[in-house]
Amino acid sequence: MSLRHLCRLKKAQLETAQQATLRLGVCLAFVFLVTFGGRTFAQQALSVDANPKLETNVDFQPEEVLKEGEQLEKSRKWGEALSVYQQAIKQHPDNQRLKQRRAVARIHFDFERRYADASFLKSVETTEHGVALSTYAEVLSKIQIHYVDEPNWAELASYGLTSFEVALMSPEFRTRYIPQAQEENIRQAILDTRERLSKMTVNNPDDATAIVESTARWYFDRFQLSQQATTYEFICGAISALDPYSAFMSKNQFSETMSQIEGNFVGLGVELRTQPDHLEIVSVIANGSASLGGVIKGDKIVAVDRQRVQDIGSEKAADMLRGPENSFVEVTLNRHGKMNSMRLQRLRVEIPSVEDAEIVDKELKVGYIRLTNFQKTTPRDFDAALWKLHREGMQSLIVDLRGNPGGLLKASVDIADRFINTGVIVSTRGRNPMEDFVHRAVPASTWRVPLVVLVDENSASASEIFAAAIRDHARGTIVGETTYGKGSVQGIFPLNSSGGVRLTTAKFYSPFGKPIAEVGVAADRVVQQSAKFDPETASGDDAGLRIGIQTARSAMQTPANTMPRNSNFDQPSLTRSSMINQ
Repeated sequence: MSLRHLCRLKKAQLETAQQATLRLGVCLAFVFLVTFGGRTFAQQALSVDANPKLETNVDFQPEEVLKEGEQLEKSRKWGEALSVYQQAIKQHPDNQRLKQRRAVARIHFDFERRYADASFLKSVETTEHGVALSTYAEVLSKIQIHYVDEPNWAELASYGLTSFEVALMSPEFRTRYIPQAQEENIRQAILDTRERLSKMTVNNPDDATAIVESTARWYFDRFQLSQQATTYEFICGAISALDPYSAFMSKNQFSETMSQIEGNFVGLGVELRTQPDHLEIVSVIANGSASLGGVIKGDKIVAVDRQRVQDIGSEKAADMLRGPENSFVEVTLNRHGKMNSMRLQRLRVEIPSVEDAEIVDKELKVGYIRLTNFQKTTPRDFDAALWKLHREGMQSLIVDLRGNPGGLLKASVDIADRFINTGVIVSTRGRNPMEDFVHRAVPASTWRVPLVVLVDENSASASEIFAAAIRDHARGTIVGETTYGKGSVQGIFPLNSSGGVRLTTAKFYSPFGKPIAEVGVAADRVVQQSAKFDPETASGDDAGLRIGIQTARSAMQTPANTMPRNSNFDQPSLTRSSMINQ
């Protein structure tokens, strides 16, 4: 099968990637991609168009979506286009044209992110070609050993070639590496490369490595293009060929991911939303440098170290906010039109995963805990919240997972184990037998409090493990909307050179053996969030919480049944912290 255009991206996670949302030092965007089959390398090569256009001679059902996406692509708003296509695909999962356009948006979005990442650029410029080629071979080896499905090596090589061709057509790439090359010569070189590789087949990792080595040498001879720059594009493209959640991580991205797992990072302690001419402060973490310096939600960072965001780009500006612990950065804030500059110190910041723990119904003592993600500290923090609410007289509990993109598999299992007395919580199955595992509940320390779980379409991954376990065991009531539908587990693997890779290693299934991928967890009581509710300010009619409280009230039991079965409620141990479920 051949495709006419390109492919590739990372909100995210979950993170869906509109304008990339960043928790300073922790990127939350997530990757989405499509794949294609076949064994002959020439059949896999994708055409490159600097400004891809939609074919107009085919009638697609979501025509308006495609038109909107085309306009966004022409404006190079790749993140927004990606989000539009992703939302449409959830409603039209079999529409191949939408998937193709999503792939186009992803590869461009991902390229722009890479070239705004100082650690990636440093790796390209300081790594010797031999080391870069060894890194490519190492990535293929990890895919061969750990990836959930049998890899299609021709497909991986083809996506690598596509990623490289997109880079060649990018002004940023050409200016950095081949400033003297003419665009028409590069276009001809791309055609020549395809012709040269048209009869080559890729059936194993060695064949794929030979393609990379040959291509890198050919472009070096023709344009004096850095061979490692070529190789790194093949590395990134190969991983993106696997599935929406596998990705190459630069040194910064790898450290950020591990920080997210650990529940802390070095930075200013803010969550950002990127805009073309500023970085919007979405939230400020308590006791972080920004909080201590007086930064508040809604402030706009318009300059970093006296460089305007609109001049250097929001991705580079966000990258400039990162740095070593205890170092300083100067930011210029716009607050309601008034400019203010301040010098902030980068400090280690604890990322809270338990955002709220309170009694929301004083009369009938309905407790409420909001979980924003699942990280290494979540079980400890969740236990503290449970006991706090118990001391305040909690008679029923609402666990709010709305907007929770996931996190650690083990943390999700541990939280579910707080409420399930016995039986399976979740099972995982992979191509490697070491990934096949059944997680079971431990009878000790089980809370018997009546339970309500709030979910929405952005509750994903580890959130879905928890919700599915509660549903299958009839342990509580699921209120809200059908969840996102991500049913796979990712492993984090460091690379010898630097950085790492995130690979899908297994798929997970509910206690009854039901898949989550593309299906999600359906709510017992369907509630669509009121348009009057503003989740950022928690103002207006929160229909989900309102119905959740009603449900909790109706499920009320006697106080004697709310205590855990074993009062010796020890903090659970955490293992395999590198296994995530984003």
